[in-house]
Amino acid sequence: MCDDDPLPHCPLCLRPIPAHARQSLHHLTPRLKGGKGGPVVRLHQICHNEIHAAFTEAELARDLNTPEALRAHPRLQRFLTWVARRPPDFHSRSAGGRRKR
Repeated sequence: MCDDDPLPHCPLCLRPIPAHARQSLHHLTPRLKGGKGGPVVRLHQICHNEIHAAFTEAELARDLNTPEALRAHPRLQRFLTWVARRPPDFHSRSAGGRRKR
């Protein structure tokens, strides 16, 4: 990436994603719920982990299939406030507990 190229930004936490940061692609509609081949977004790995720790595939497909809907959810708002204080390449285990299965 040349110096003039802006870093991609995580559509969940809105922080930049440095090339060396752990990152992954998130299917906005889960593959198991019909999202195979659908739109994907690049997220920090910690943000991606938090989404899947908090919500079921059905919840993601039904109600939380846009970055805006995810950011608006109270469960993720607490995470987003917490992660905003971390550097863009920060990674740890998911901050929240696992969802009920």
